[in-house]
Amino acid sequence: MGIQDQKVAVITGASQGIGAGLVTAYAKLGYAVVATSRTIAPVDDTGILTVPGDIADPATAERVIAAAIERFGRIDTLVNNAGIFVAKPFTDYTAEDYAKVTGVNLTGFFRLTQLAVGQMLAQGGGHIVNITTSLVDNADARVPSVLASLTKGGLQSATKSLAIEYATRGIRVNAVSPGTIRTPMHAEETHGFLAGLHPVGRLGEISDIVDAVVYLENAPFVTGEILHVDGGMSAGH
Repeated sequence: MGIQDQKVAVITGASQGIGAGLVTAYAKLGYAVVATSRTIAPVDDTGILTVPGDIADPATAERVIAAAIERFGRIDTLVNNAGIFVAKPFTDYTAEDYAKVTGVNLTGFFRLTQLAVGQMLAQGGGHIVNITTSLVDNADARVPSVLASLTKGGLQSATKSLAIEYATRGIRVNAVSPGTIRTPMHAEETHGFLAGLHPVGRLGEISDIVDAVVYLENAPFVTGEILHVDGGMSAGH
């Protein structure tokens, strides 16, 4: 398999948690991977290119896509995994909170996805997966999260809109909507409370989300899907 035949995945928020799990999973699938986050370090693997940068800055998106094309020649999959979650009562959100959350969750998604879609159209197809949150569909009084709903809810709607816009041009667009997953983002002492938010009574694991993304990757007839991996949260309480 020549380097031009190898499929290429771009993954944001790739240094830890779900993102790091996705880098490993796509490498196992035989993909070259371009991994980006603010703190990502170089790795000794010719099939993985790390690009440090703040995804809220459109210049990072330009650098990531340029690096992917220069090193691997194509982009087959983009996983918009980077996300910030700030749970506060609505009136407590500051201008800084708003700028930070919209910067990563919306601005970062927007420019990177535009550039990736441009490349996918030139190649004749591709796949985009957005990572959202089940709070979008099922608000919970115990977790005030308007900024998550505003931004990740926008991402969920954009998933369907993009899927339909590009349905005849070989680009599929899907989302995975997690419940709370056991990652470094959540302090150990919060796990009991967070587990209780799920009807199944426990947290999800990184592998649950990674497996869902891999399913979507290998599902050519699935587009515009919001795949809930949330221990039943989206079904009710």
